[in-house]
Amino acid sequence: MQRIPPVWIKRGVWTLAIIVVIGGVTLSLPSILIFTTEHRQNQDFLAMSDQFPVTVDPQNKVIAEDPRVNIFLDNPNSPFQAAAGNASNIFNMVFTWIAVTVSDASWYQSLAAVTIGDNRLVSVTPGMRKEQVALVFTRALNWNAKQQKEFLNASSPDTPVPFLEGSFAPGVYSVAGDTTPQAARALIAKRFTADILDHYGTTTAEAVPLDQAITIASLIEREAGGPDDMRLISGIIWNRLFVNMRLQIDATLQYAKANTPAAISWWPGVVPRDQFRASPYNTYLHPGLPPTPIANPSVAAILAALNPKSTSCLFYFHDAQKQFHCSDTYAEHVALLKQHYGRGK
Repeated sequence: MQRIPPVWIKRGVWTLAIIVVIGGVTLSLPSILIFTTEHRQNQDFLAMSDQFPVTVDPQNKVIAEDPRVNIFLDNPNSPFQAAAGNASNIFNMVFTWIAVTVSDASWYQSLAAVTIGDNRLVSVTPGMRKEQVALVFTRALNWNAKQQKEFLNASSPDTPVPFLEGSFAPGVYSVAGDTTPQAARALIAKRFTADILDHYGTTTAEAVPLDQAITIASLIEREAGGPDDMRLISGIIWNRLFVNMRLQIDATLQYAKANTPAAISWWPGVVPRDQFRASPYNTYLHPGLPPTPIANPSVAAILAALNPKSTSCLFYFHDAQKQFHCSDTYAEHVALLKQHYGRGK
C-alpha cells in the first residue's frame, strides 16, 4: 500500500478544519439572527452591555440579586458569555477539535498552538497562571528562555492594573511567527482592556475594586466545575468574607505549592499537610483574599464575582460526577462528603 505523504495529511487536516469552521458559522447564523432580534428588543439588556453589572455590596455585606441581571447573565446569547470563551463558542470548539486532531502528529509542537502558514493561533485558556501563558506563547513562537522572561516582565502602559497575575486575558490569539515578547504582551493588554477595563465602570469599581474582583474571579475559575456553579461558588466566597471566615480554598494551596522549586506541575494535587504550608496564598492559614489573583479568569468568572447567587451555604464540593453540593454547616458538609465519598474532610 502506498503511503500518503505527510504534507498531504497536513493539507487534508486543514481543509477539513476550514470546512468545519465554515459549516459551524453557517449553522450558527439562525442563532445569531435570533439573538440580534432579541437584543434589540430589550433595551435594559443592551444597556448592561456597556458596563459590568454588580449586585454584591461588600460594605454592607449583602448580596442583592437583580432579576434583570439574572436574566442577562443566564442568557446563553449574552455577549459576555461569548467573550468568556465557554463551550458554546463555535470558534473555540473548532480550535479545540483541531488541536486534538493534530496532537498526535510528530510535527505538532503544542496543544495550545496551531500554525497556519506564518501565523499561529495561540489559545490562552481561562484558569491558566501567568507562567502557563508564557509557555504557550514560547512554544508557539519558538522563543528562548530570555524572550519568555521578557514576555512575563514586559510593561503594559495601555493596561494600568496593580497586578500581573490575572491580566493575561484568555482567548485565541492570532500572531505572526516573528512576534516579539513585547508585541505579544501589547496584544494581550489590548484584549484585557477591551474585554474587562472598558466595561469596568465607576459604579462597579466603587462597589468592588478591580483587583479584588479579579482575585475572587481567579478563585472561582479554578474551583468551578463549569459556568453553572460559578455564581454559587461566588456567593459562598462572599459569605465567608462577610463573616470573616477563612476561605480555605484548595486552589490557593495549589498555587502556593507550585511556587516552590520542588513543584512538577503548575497545579499540583494537595494533601492534608499542605494546609499548613507557609505561604501568603494559603487561605487555610490566612484570613481574607490571597495577595494577588492566582490565575487569569474568564469574563464569566469576573461577572460571577461581581454578581454572586444569594445563598446561605458556607461549604461546598464537587462529587465524582462533578455535581455541585453545598451546605450551611460543617456538620452537613461532612455528612454529604461521607454520603458521596464514604469519608469526611
